[in-house]
Amino acid sequence: MAPRLDIARIALYVVLLVFAVAFLMPVYVMAVNSFKPLDEIRTGNMMSLPIDWTIAPWLSAWSTAQIGVQPTGLRPFFINSFLLVIPSVVLSTLIGALNGYILTQFRFRGSNLMFAAMLFSVFIPFQIVLIPMAKTLGFLGLAGTVKGLIFVNTVYGIGFTTLFFRNYYAAFPAELIRSARMDGAGFFGVMGRILLPNSTPIIVVTVIWQFTNIWNEFLFGASFSDFSSYPLTVALNNLVNSSTGVKEYNVHFAGAFIAAIPTLVVYLVSGKYFVRGLMAGSVKG
Repeated sequence: MAPRLDIARIALYVVLLVFAVAFLMPVYVMAVNSFKPLDEIRTGNMMSLPIDWTIAPWLSAWSTAQIGVQPTGLRPFFINSFLLVIPSVVLSTLIGALNGYILTQFRFRGSNLMFAAMLFSVFIPFQIVLIPMAKTLGFLGLAGTVKGLIFVNTVYGIGFTTLFFRNYYAAFPAELIRSARMDGAGFFGVMGRILLPNSTPIIVVTVIWQFTNIWNEFLFGASFSDFSSYPLTVALNNLVNSSTGVKEYNVHFAGAFIAAIPTLVVYLVSGKYFVRGLMAGSVKG
Protein backbone atom coordinates (compact mmCIF):
# COMPACT_ATOMS: atom_id res chain seq x y z
CA MET A 1 0.00 0.00 0.00
CA ALA A 2 2.78 2.45 0.84
CA PRO A 3 4.28 2.54 -2.69
CA ARG A 4 0.83 3.14 -4.15
CA LEU A 5 0.21 6.01 -1.75
CA ASP A 6 3.56 7.55 -2.66
CA ILE A 7 2.83 7.26 -6.38
CA ALA A 8 -0.61 8.80 -5.92
CA ARG A 9 0.89 11.67 -3.95
CA ILE A 10 3.60 12.25 -6.54
CA ALA A 11 1.01 12.21 -9.33
CA LEU A 12 -1.08 14.74 -7.41
CA TYR A 13 1.92 17.03 -6.95
CA VAL A 14 2.77 16.77 -10.65
CA VAL A 15 -0.77 17.73 -11.64
CA LEU A 16 -0.78 20.64 -9.19
CA LEU A 17 2.61 21.77 -10.49
CA VAL A 18 1.36 21.73 -14.08
CA PHE A 19 -1.67 23.84 -13.14
CA ALA A 20 0.51 26.22 -11.14
CA VAL A 21 2.89 26.71 -14.07
CA ALA A 22 0.00 27.28 -16.48
CA PHE A 23 -1.52 29.81 -14.10
CA LEU A 24 1.72 31.66 -13.37
CA MET A 25 3.06 31.73 -16.93
CA PRO A 26 1.17 34.91 -17.96
CA VAL A 27 2.32 36.55 -14.72
CA TYR A 28 5.92 35.63 -15.52
CA VAL A 29 5.64 37.01 -19.07
CA MET A 30 4.22 40.28 -17.79
CA ALA A 31 6.85 40.57 -15.08
CA VAL A 32 9.93 39.99 -17.22
CA ASN A 33 8.67 42.17 -20.08
CA SER A 34 7.86 45.04 -17.76
CA PHE A 35 11.61 45.37 -17.16
CA LYS A 36 12.60 45.27 -20.85
CA PRO A 37 13.07 48.15 -23.29
CA LEU A 38 10.40 48.18 -25.96
CA ASP A 39 12.86 47.33 -28.75
CA GLU A 40 13.91 44.20 -26.91
CA ILE A 41 10.30 43.05 -26.63
CA ARG A 42 9.68 43.55 -30.36
CA THR A 43 12.83 41.83 -31.50
CA GLY A 44 13.38 39.22 -28.80
CA ASN A 45 11.70 36.30 -27.08
CA MET A 46 9.02 37.40 -24.63
CA MET A 47 9.75 34.37 -22.46
CA SER A 48 13.40 35.25 -21.96
CA LEU A 49 14.79 37.34 -19.15
CA PRO A 50 15.70 40.95 -19.97
CA ILE A 51 19.12 41.52 -21.50
CA ASP A 52 19.04 45.20 -20.60
CA TRP A 53 17.15 45.55 -17.30
CA THR A 54 15.30 48.86 -16.86
CA ILE A 55 12.68 50.33 -14.54
CA ALA A 56 11.77 53.04 -17.06
CA PRO A 57 8.44 51.33 -17.96
CA TRP A 58 7.44 51.34 -14.28
CA LEU A 59 8.34 55.01 -13.89
CA SER A 60 6.46 55.85 -17.08
CA ALA A 61 3.34 53.96 -15.99
CA TRP A 62 3.45 55.56 -12.54
CA SER A 63 4.05 59.20 -13.34
CA THR A 64 4.54 60.12 -16.99
CA ALA A 65 2.17 57.98 -19.07
CA GLN A 66 -0.28 59.68 -21.43
CA ILE A 67 -3.87 59.07 -20.32
CA GLY A 68 -6.55 60.67 -22.43
CA VAL A 69 -5.52 64.22 -23.27
CA GLN A 70 -3.74 64.96 -20.01
CA PRO A 71 -0.11 63.98 -19.37
CA THR A 72 -0.27 62.12 -16.09
CA GLY A 73 0.42 58.66 -14.74
CA LEU A 74 -1.33 56.15 -12.54
CA ARG A 75 -0.26 57.80 -9.30
CA PRO A 76 -3.29 60.09 -8.71
CA PHE A 77 -5.70 57.31 -9.67
CA PHE A 78 -3.89 54.89 -7.34
CA ILE A 79 -4.65 57.36 -4.55
CA ASN A 80 -8.26 57.66 -5.77
CA SER A 81 -8.69 53.91 -5.45
CA PHE A 82 -7.51 53.96 -1.84
CA LEU A 83 -9.79 56.90 -1.07
CA LEU A 84 -12.60 54.83 -2.57
CA VAL A 85 -11.81 51.37 -1.20
CA ILE A 86 -11.07 52.10 2.47
CA PRO A 87 -14.33 53.94 3.33
CA SER A 88 -16.39 51.53 1.21
CA VAL A 89 -14.94 48.49 2.96
CA VAL A 90 -15.36 49.99 6.44
CA LEU A 91 -18.92 51.17 5.87
CA SER A 92 -20.16 48.02 4.14
CA THR A 93 -18.55 45.84 6.83
CA LEU A 94 -20.11 47.78 9.70
CA ILE A 95 -23.54 47.86 8.05
CA GLY A 96 -23.29 44.14 7.25
CA ALA A 97 -22.37 43.37 10.87
CA LEU A 98 -25.31 45.45 12.11
CA ASN A 99 -27.70 43.73 9.69
CA GLY A 100 -26.41 40.29 10.65
CA TYR A 101 -26.89 41.11 14.34
CA ILE A 102 -30.46 42.32 13.83
CA LEU A 103 -31.49 39.45 11.55
CA THR A 104 -30.22 36.75 13.94
CA GLN A 105 -30.93 38.19 17.39
CA PHE A 106 -34.26 39.92 16.78
CA ARG A 107 -37.31 38.17 15.41
CA PHE A 108 -39.79 40.51 13.77
CA ARG A 109 -42.37 40.28 11.03
CA GLY A 110 -40.72 40.32 7.63
CA SER A 111 -37.19 39.56 8.86
CA ASN A 112 -36.89 36.49 6.65
CA LEU A 113 -38.26 38.42 3.68
CA MET A 114 -35.78 41.22 4.33
CA PHE A 115 -32.89 38.76 4.40
CA ALA A 116 -34.15 37.09 1.22
CA ALA A 117 -34.25 40.48 -0.51
CA MET A 118 -30.67 41.22 0.58
CA LEU A 119 -29.61 37.77 -0.54
CA PHE A 120 -31.27 38.38 -3.91
CA SER A 121 -29.25 41.59 -4.31
CA VAL A 122 -26.06 39.50 -4.32
CA PHE A 123 -27.08 38.02 -7.68
CA ILE A 124 -28.15 41.27 -9.37
CA PRO A 125 -25.79 42.07 -12.28
CA PHE A 126 -24.03 45.42 -12.26
CA GLN A 127 -25.66 46.47 -15.52
CA ILE A 128 -29.20 46.41 -14.09
CA VAL A 129 -28.49 49.09 -11.49
CA LEU A 130 -26.58 51.52 -13.74
CA ILE A 131 -29.51 53.75 -14.77
CA PRO A 132 -31.24 53.88 -11.34
CA MET A 133 -27.90 54.50 -9.63
CA ALA A 134 -26.98 57.24 -12.11
CA LYS A 135 -30.28 59.00 -11.35
CA THR A 136 -29.71 58.59 -7.62
CA LEU A 137 -26.19 60.01 -7.77
CA GLY A 138 -27.44 62.94 -9.85
CA PHE A 139 -30.20 63.63 -7.31
CA LEU A 140 -27.70 63.53 -4.43
CA GLY A 141 -25.15 65.65 -6.29
CA LEU A 142 -22.52 62.90 -6.13
CA ALA A 143 -22.12 62.12 -9.82
CA GLY A 144 -18.52 62.12 -11.02
CA THR A 145 -17.02 62.13 -7.52
CA VAL A 146 -15.13 59.69 -5.31
CA LYS A 147 -17.89 60.09 -2.71
CA GLY A 148 -20.38 58.88 -5.30
CA LEU A 149 -18.29 55.78 -5.98
CA ILE A 150 -18.05 55.15 -2.22
CA PHE A 151 -21.85 55.31 -2.03
CA VAL A 152 -22.32 52.95 -4.98
CA ASN A 153 -19.84 50.31 -3.82
CA THR A 154 -21.06 50.46 -0.22
CA VAL A 155 -24.68 49.93 -1.25
CA TYR A 156 -23.80 47.14 -3.67
CA GLY A 157 -21.64 45.39 -1.05
CA ILE A 158 -24.22 45.36 1.74
CA GLY A 159 -25.86 42.20 0.39
CA PHE A 160 -22.58 40.27 0.56
CA THR A 161 -21.55 41.55 3.98
CA THR A 162 -25.01 40.91 5.44
CA LEU A 163 -24.88 37.33 4.15
CA PHE A 164 -21.46 36.75 5.72
CA PHE A 165 -22.33 38.18 9.14
CA ARG A 166 -25.82 36.74 9.28
CA ASN A 167 -24.52 33.20 8.74
CA TYR A 168 -21.71 33.76 11.25
CA TYR A 169 -23.95 35.18 13.97
CA ALA A 170 -26.53 32.43 13.41
CA ALA A 171 -23.90 30.00 14.78
CA PHE A 172 -22.82 32.34 17.59
CA PRO A 173 -23.42 30.99 21.15
CA ALA A 174 -26.71 32.50 22.31
CA GLU A 175 -25.72 32.10 25.95
CA LEU A 176 -23.11 34.85 25.67
CA ILE A 177 -25.65 37.33 24.34
CA ARG A 178 -28.23 36.44 26.97
CA SER A 179 -25.63 36.82 29.69
CA ALA A 180 -24.60 40.23 28.38
CA ARG A 181 -28.23 41.40 28.34
CA MET A 182 -28.76 40.14 31.88
CA ASP A 183 -25.73 42.20 32.90
CA GLY A 184 -27.37 45.31 31.50
CA ALA A 185 -25.79 45.55 28.04
CA GLY A 186 -27.99 47.34 25.53
CA PHE A 187 -28.30 47.00 21.77
CA PHE A 188 -24.94 48.54 20.89
CA GLY A 189 -23.34 47.19 24.04
CA VAL A 190 -23.94 43.60 22.94
CA MET A 191 -22.67 44.36 19.47
CA GLY A 192 -19.60 46.35 20.55
CA ARG A 193 -18.54 44.24 23.54
CA ILE A 194 -19.62 40.72 22.57
CA LEU A 195 -20.21 40.25 18.85
CA LEU A 196 -17.59 42.41 17.11
CA PRO A 197 -14.64 41.36 19.37
CA ASN A 198 -15.47 37.73 18.58
CA SER A 199 -16.04 38.30 14.86
CA THR A 200 -12.42 38.50 13.71
CA PRO A 201 -12.64 35.50 11.31
CA ILE A 202 -15.67 36.80 9.43
CA ILE A 203 -14.39 40.40 9.50
CA VAL A 204 -11.21 39.20 7.78
CA VAL A 205 -13.29 37.39 5.16
CA THR A 206 -15.46 40.44 4.57
CA VAL A 207 -12.54 42.84 4.32
CA ILE A 208 -10.68 40.63 1.85
CA TRP A 209 -13.80 40.06 -0.23
CA GLN A 210 -14.85 43.69 -0.32
CA PHE A 211 -11.35 45.07 -0.82
CA THR A 212 -10.71 42.77 -3.78
CA ASN A 213 -14.08 43.37 -5.41
CA ILE A 214 -14.02 47.14 -5.04
CA TRP A 215 -10.35 47.54 -6.00
CA ASN A 216 -10.82 45.48 -9.18
CA GLU A 217 -14.25 46.90 -10.05
CA PHE A 218 -14.38 48.64 -13.43
CA LEU A 219 -17.97 49.19 -14.58
CA PHE A 220 -19.07 51.49 -11.76
CA GLY A 221 -15.85 53.46 -12.04
CA ALA A 222 -16.26 53.90 -15.80
CA SER A 223 -19.93 54.85 -15.47
CA PHE A 224 -20.01 57.14 -12.43
CA SER A 225 -16.67 58.98 -12.38
CA ASP A 226 -14.91 61.68 -14.37
CA PHE A 227 -11.21 62.28 -15.00
CA SER A 228 -10.50 63.66 -11.52
CA SER A 229 -12.20 60.73 -9.75
CA TYR A 230 -11.20 57.76 -11.94
CA PRO A 231 -10.28 54.65 -9.95
CA LEU A 232 -7.12 52.82 -10.91
CA THR A 233 -8.84 50.20 -13.08
CA VAL A 234 -10.34 52.87 -15.34
CA ALA A 235 -7.04 54.75 -15.52
CA LEU A 236 -5.23 51.52 -16.46
CA ASN A 237 -7.74 50.87 -19.24
CA ASN A 238 -7.19 54.41 -20.51
CA LEU A 239 -3.44 53.93 -20.32
CA VAL A 240 -3.61 50.86 -22.55
CA ASN A 241 -6.06 52.39 -25.01
CA SER A 242 -4.42 55.82 -25.20
CA SER A 243 -1.33 54.56 -27.01
CA THR A 244 -1.28 55.63 -30.63
CA GLY A 245 1.01 54.08 -33.18
CA VAL A 246 3.52 51.94 -31.26
CA LYS A 247 2.03 50.05 -28.34
CA GLU A 248 4.20 50.38 -25.25
CA TYR A 249 3.67 46.86 -23.96
CA ASN A 250 6.34 47.17 -21.28
CA VAL A 251 4.54 50.20 -19.82
CA HIS A 252 1.21 48.38 -19.99
CA PHE A 253 2.63 45.35 -18.19
CA ALA A 254 4.14 47.57 -15.50
CA GLY A 255 0.83 49.41 -15.08
CA ALA A 256 -1.02 46.12 -14.66
CA PHE A 257 1.39 45.08 -11.93
CA ILE A 258 1.02 48.41 -10.16
CA ALA A 259 -2.75 47.94 -10.17
CA ALA A 260 -2.42 44.39 -8.82
CA ILE A 261 0.03 45.10 -5.98
CA PRO A 262 -2.51 46.03 -3.25
CA THR A 263 -4.71 42.96 -3.73
CA LEU A 264 -1.62 40.78 -3.95
CA VAL A 265 -0.35 42.17 -0.65
CA VAL A 266 -3.75 41.64 0.99
CA TYR A 267 -3.84 37.99 -0.03
CA LEU A 268 -0.22 37.34 0.94
CA VAL A 269 -0.75 38.86 4.38
CA SER A 270 -4.20 37.52 5.24
CA GLY A 271 -5.18 35.01 2.56
CA LYS A 272 -4.67 32.03 4.87
CA TYR A 273 -7.41 33.38 7.14
CA PHE A 274 -9.92 33.61 4.31
CA VAL A 275 -10.95 29.93 4.22
CA ARG A 276 -10.80 29.73 8.02
CA GLY A 277 -13.17 32.64 8.26
CA LEU A 278 -15.59 31.14 5.73
CA MET A 279 -15.67 27.90 7.72
CA ALA A 280 -15.94 29.60 11.10
CA GLY A 281 -19.70 30.09 10.90
CA SER A 282 -20.52 26.86 9.12
CA VAL A 283 -20.56 24.63 12.22
CA LYS A 284 -22.80 25.28 15.18
CA GLY A 285 -20.53 25.67 18.18
